[in-house]
Amino acid sequence: QVQLVESGGGLVQPGGSLRLSCAASGITYDDYAIGWFRQAPGKEREGVSCISTSDNSTYYVDSVKGRFTISKDNVKNTVYLQMNNLKPEDTAVYYCATDTYAGCEVWSDPLYGMDYWGKGTLVTVSS
Repeated sequence: QVQLVESGGGLVQPGGSLRLSCAASGITYDDYAIGWFRQAPGKEREGVSCISTSDNSTYYVDSVKGRFTISKDNVKNTVYLQMNNLKPEDTAVYYCATDTYAGCEVWSDPLYGMDYWGKGTLVTVSS
């Protein structure tokens, strides 16, 4: 049973930083993609960032490029999202997700159904 547990959300002022963590357990398949989605109130879910375990390739949605960095600690089975220069429009619930078969290419496909989700962590950017 795959479990994903997010942490690290909170309230931060514009221009501030946060680091989200996603502790993964129960993943038995090889060469998978894992990463972050977000959903703001009244908006559709958006793929934010992904990392592939096969080659460490990454994906970022255009709006976070240069500000967010995804990384993975293979010993701790934890994925991190370092978020710098946060903006009010980054306010959302951030979800960790992974899929049995798909790679990072599905992070930009709003219709793709991921296999596993965490419960989410709220990030609020406000002064």
